[in-house]
Amino acid sequence: MPGEAGARAPLESVARREARRIFHSAGQRSSFPVIPSILREMANSAFALTFPAACPVCGQEYAQAGWLGLCEACWQQIQAWSGPVCAGCGLPLASEQESETLCGVCRRGDYAFDFARSYAVYSEPLRSAILLLKFQRRERLGLSLGKLLARLWWSRKEFSGAGNAVLIPVPLHRTRQRERGFNQAETLARGLVRALRSCSNDQSPEVDRRCLRRIKPTVPQAGLSFRARLENVRGVFEVALPERVKGRVAILLDDVMTTGATLSACASALKRAGAPRVLAITLARATPQFPDVAPPPVADTVDDFG
Repeated sequence: MPGEAGARAPLESVARREARRIFHSAGQRSSFPVIPSILREMANSAFALTFPAACPVCGQEYAQAGWLGLCEACWQQIQAWSGPVCAGCGLPLASEQESETLCGVCRRGDYAFDFARSYAVYSEPLRSAILLLKFQRRERLGLSLGKLLARLWWSRKEFSGAGNAVLIPVPLHRTRQRERGFNQAETLARGLVRALRSCSNDQSPEVDRRCLRRIKPTVPQAGLSFRARLENVRGVFEVALPERVKGRVAILLDDVMTTGATLSACASALKRAGAPRVLAITLARATPQFPDVAPPPVADTVDDFG
């Protein structure tokens, strides 16, 4: 009917504009597939213009294209950790210690990676945002969260000055990735690289999603001691294409670091393949020193976090 066609026209125009914007922002240099995400983004934008929506974390109602992100109030609450940290693994320290202090794990030399930093503590509303990304596949939200990692990247010469580095999202086992349909670490990597490329004076790293593989499924890490976690992920990762990391700094990227066992297992595999130095960058650090008592609005299952 004419009335229905007229009502659809504005939505279709918005969807087309949104598709062009996404294509443009993806860039020709991106190695990530974008077509399924583009169709999803178009549908989300058209839906948001038709129906008022609420922030998925705080529930505050708002209506705008791209409503799968967070409201402005929630974004403002996601603050980078600015207190003292372990000089090695970046563990936030509760006391007013100097940042050159090493935690007990780093003093013992238990980690295979050389340096790690996290953007923030794993607390609300960042915790809920990560869980929405992981279990409800909010990929646009993941791209925005990845941009936060660019701030951490620029602030640390270990990352920004790494030179010919290769950025490696921590892989899921193929059965887990098939269940979820995507890898949240890869989505964060896309957001990070887009943010780095937006700065003309910055050389973004090469992203490699295939050189590191998780060859064995593991039991959930939740409830295991640090030593048990290390044993749980021993021999789980292998480098399928050693020539891509030999002689290069490898930078692992993941959503959450808990004990660091998973990142350490990845680093061991990369060093055996010839990477002289392995760094790790994560969005959040889960630590009992900063417990978060606020209940998340979605199921808080942290079994994957290492």
